[in-house]
Amino acid sequence: MTQIRRFLAATLPLALAACVGGAAPQAPSRGDFTAELIDLKGDPGPPPGPKGACWQADIRPAVIETISEQVLVAAETTDADGRTTPAVFATETSQRIVQDRGTVWFRAPCPADITPDFVATLQRALKARGLYLLPLTGSLDAPTRSAIRRYQRERGLDSDHLSLAAARDLGLVAAAPGAP
Repeated sequence: MTQIRRFLAATLPLALAACVGGAAPQAPSRGDFTAELIDLKGDPGPPPGPKGACWQADIRPAVIETISEQVLVAAETTDADGRTTPAVFATETSQRIVQDRGTVWFRAPCPADITPDFVATLQRALKARGLYLLPLTGSLDAPTRSAIRRYQRERGLDSDHLSLAAARDLGLVAAAPGAP
């Protein structure tokens, strides 16, 4: 029995030392889908792209900055008797457009590929991430689109249309050779 204890006393620290200093597994990083967006600055139609590529357009809303500030209308005054009248302030608000509204294009799975089985798999992938909570229907309905938007918004694409980058990120389509 003492031999076993000695063996464990000698080998246990070595086994534990092997665990220390090793790289801990890392959670997958969140992709950034903004690199996939193409703004044609008013040119109609999808961008020229690879043969057989499918594109989706979406509206990028304008970004408006609102600035509110307090401005002095009347300064504090003190009369001869020592009574103080407080200062009077007013709120002035102004707005400016930081980014104009526009149309952005991004690669998307082709319509022929969006089958009920594909959508059910999409729903399953979104459900596994806690974004889709309803039963799997295989229908690209409003709750599914809402889950798509939540998933993509976290990665820089505020759209309820599934992008090819999101489909790749979710493991629904294979990445093309050399694709990010």
